Amino acid sequence: MSGAEARAAVAARRVPVTNPDDVAGAEDVDIPAPHGSVRARVYQPHRAGGVAGSRPVVVFFHGGGFVFCDLESHDAFCRAMTRATEAIVVSVDYRRAPEHRAPAAAEDALTATMWAMENAADLGGDPSRVVTMGDSAGGNLAAVVCLMARDAGGPLPAAQVLIYPVIDPSCDSDSARAYRTGYFNTLAAMKWYWQQYLPEDGVLPVPTAHIAPLTAATLVGLPPAVVVTAGLDPLASEGRHYAQALRGDGVAVLHREYGGLFHGFLTILPLRAAEAARELLWHDLAGLLRSTTENRGEIA
Repeated sequence: MSGAEARAAVAARRVPVTNPDDVAGAEDVDIPAPHGSVRARVYQPHRAGGVAGSRPVVVFFHGGGFVFCDLESHDAFCRAMTRATEAIVVSVDYRRAPEHRAPAAAEDALTATMWAMENAADLGGDPSRVVTMGDSAGGNLAAVVCLMARDAGGPLPAAQVLIYPVIDPSCDSDSARAYRTGYFNTLAAMKWYWQQYLPEDGVLPVPTAHIAPLTAATLVGLPPAVVVTAGLDPLASEGRHYAQALRGDGVAVLHREYGGLFHGFLTILPLRAAEAARELLWHDLAGLLRSTTENRGEIA
């Protein structure tokens, strides 16, 4: 498929949103960017708990292999997260491949994160509690934004949440071989996604860590992380390796692995097996934010 054909096929399978009332409101915004603007959707929580101005802000990057999915594909998940965490959620519609190859998506992700940090107070949030989060390819972007911000001298997000993240373009890990087919995501699909995202010659742009985080010379100084992996996933090994590498360089990490589940499970709201995992993720996010306000100690 072409990128446009893949996007159309995925959009055709989209199910209606059944939880619109999980948020007090949602507004689409255009974030200024060097190439024009980055579209995003800002979800506001109900005011039943918490205090405006003290709420965390979650900058969310959707998955889809850098090629497909959009604000609509992850709309229900972002609404559920807003309700459960009482956070302000900024969902980012970054440029997608192959029309826009690396590092376009990463640049948009950084632009949106810096905008969220600069405008958190105006949104009703706490500028010191801005978190990057993403699933799959979005998990890559959530990690890469932290590397890009650190390498530029800051400011840094308070934390990062990486849900079965895409980390390694080599696609040659133990789990990639063990679960190459038969468990929703496939090794062939992952190779195709990277072919769409990387430059046509396949060479990683420099700095390579802003595309493939494990190629970073060091991960020292990055924000604390929650890393979620699915056991039956070609990406499981690279997510584990990144969690281990972060921890090895002194970054506080909480790693959750769901051995009997597959790539993409967490954002499928009707999937009963994902309900407890989402509740635990909301709990972990709260603990992550507590740790960032307590001198960035170990995650509770």
